[in-house]
Amino acid sequence: MKPLNIAVALAVTVLIGTFGSSEAQLQMNFYGKSCPNAEKIISDHIQKHIHHGPSLAAPLIRMHFHDCFVRGCDGSVLINSTSGNAEKDSAPNLTLRGFGFVERIKTLLEAECPKTVSCADIIALTARDAVVATGGPSWRVPTGRRDGRISNSTEAFNNIPPPTSNFTTLQRLFANQGLNLKDLVLLSGAHTIGVSHCSSMNTRLYNFSTTVKQDPSLDTEYAANLKANKCKSLNDNTTILEMDPGSRRSFDLSYYRLVLKRRGLFQSDAALTTNSATLKMINDLVNGSEEKFYKAFAKSMEKMGRVKVKTGSSGVIRTRCSVAGS
Repeated sequence: MKPLNIAVALAVTVLIGTFGSSEAQLQMNFYGKSCPNAEKIISDHIQKHIHHGPSLAAPLIRMHFHDCFVRGCDGSVLINSTSGNAEKDSAPNLTLRGFGFVERIKTLLEAECPKTVSCADIIALTARDAVVATGGPSWRVPTGRRDGRISNSTEAFNNIPPPTSNFTTLQRLFANQGLNLKDLVLLSGAHTIGVSHCSSMNTRLYNFSTTVKQDPSLDTEYAANLKANKCKSLNDNTTILEMDPGSRRSFDLSYYRLVLKRRGLFQSDAALTTNSATLKMINDLVNGSEEKFYKAFAKSMEKMGRVKVKTGSSGVIRTRCSVAGS
């Protein structure tokens, strides 16, 4: 081999090692020796409290999603800002809930094993355990993530897919995180639980474009019902809407059936039917079993949980999830 080729081969080897190193350092039971009760403390706290507030499962899985889409899964979504410029302050995160719940878990873990368990891992484990506690699917959560200390409002706005996204925007923002169309369809399935507000829907009902008042991709009967009973005006920003009406507490295939009926709540839901590949995936899911959906969803959740993670010396362990410099 010529010297130049050797150099190129070495460079490629180093590059592959760099890309693979973070993922390789995540492992099941990462805290087995350093904090053996860590995952039990998290699951016990959830089991103790989630039944008093089962609606918290959806915000916790949403928090994990929003965390991973900005600087990777590094717990930066939890950081408070004194200048109004943290991820929490960005429009996509203004309705996020569960910050106090995560901080309480962090306090328990700091008492058990100081400066050991990252906030990023707490988010990932809490999202999974909360969904399981309410009867939803489980998935593998390898741990070993470390925390970041940068949290920027603009980055959250630019990277988290808004509910008004068309298909092109969804594909681009997911691809930016190394997630494909299958991941897009499956992770959207998390909309089978939880609620939103009329603020995310009003444009579709009253002010879709300069020429069309109501989004033509929205089922007219569903739209009329929303106007009559829920979002009665363009200025209603607070009324709560179920993302999967009649089934919002059940992690099932109902969301996809509604999307096919043009009754998905968001424009981003309707956008999934505008591409032949994603439309086929939705039809395959609806015609398949719930067990098959659970398994596929689990794989995409684990994949998302590995997005741009910090491990080893590339991150820190914050002692307070809300404080960047702790």
